[in-house]
Amino acid sequence: MSEEYEEPKIYLLPNLMTAGNLCCGFFAVLTIFKGMQHDEFSEAYKFYQQAIMLIFGSCIFDLLDGRLARLGGQESPFGQEFDSIADVVSFGMAPALLVSKAVLFPLSEQLGDFKIGWAIAFIYLLCGAMRLARFNCLANMPKKPGDNMDFRGIPIPMAAGFIASITFLIIHLYTGSTNTTQDLGAWNYVLAVAMLGLSALMLSNVRYPSFKKVDWRTKGSLWGVVTGAIFFMLLLNEQTRWYTPTLIFTLYLLYGLIRPMLSKRMQKKLEDKVET
Repeated sequence: MSEEYEEPKIYLLPNLMTAGNLCCGFFAVLTIFKGMQHDEFSEAYKFYQQAIMLIFGSCIFDLLDGRLARLGGQESPFGQEFDSIADVVSFGMAPALLVSKAVLFPLSEQLGDFKIGWAIAFIYLLCGAMRLARFNCLANMPKKPGDNMDFRGIPIPMAAGFIASITFLIIHLYTGSTNTTQDLGAWNYVLAVAMLGLSALMLSNVRYPSFKKVDWRTKGSLWGVVTGAIFFMLLLNEQTRWYTPTLIFTLYLLYGLIRPMLSKRMQKKLEDKVET
């Protein structure tokens, strides 16, 4: 006697966005492997830059899938699990490979070939996967009246965006240099500390706003439109586009850390401005 079961609901548009997220992550990993084939950083950096742009593309698709699901009332357990699997590839594996090879690899040689770069990258990947597992468990728990929609720990897409944007900036500053990756100096240590810090932050109980109320029907203000336009202008400008992603992700990261020091009224005022 066969058991009857219900097929999971698979909504087209949200899951297509998640597939786009996974596709960008997959090609980011392949592109990083291409860069690894080159011993000279001057030959490999163009592949790393391309991989970073693909990680940013994953961030956009990840933003869209949730918005489309909530807009159409199409959130489902299948979409939640599919999104987490895609996130492990795009925001876990891809950034870990990128940073360990493009920036952290020299640490292994400087510190006696202990493979510390790979170890730091794996810690980041492990914490990211555990953060996603915790998120899914919390999302499936019964909701209580008054529960907010804040994230516990920094979301892995934002952690990956922060890491990718700093690496993006470092590679830009390094472009055209005749030195080797050994001469990145303090940047090796900055990225190592940043990855370990983000690993801890993903598993922490630090609350980050989710901005899930923002969707296609959200009403905007004049200042909100102006602020958004300024950020787009900075992203498109040749001189500032290298710095703007780092600024955006850094502001979000720091906001979560200083948020507990702000009054509830101030928090609401700032977050309402972003949401409108």
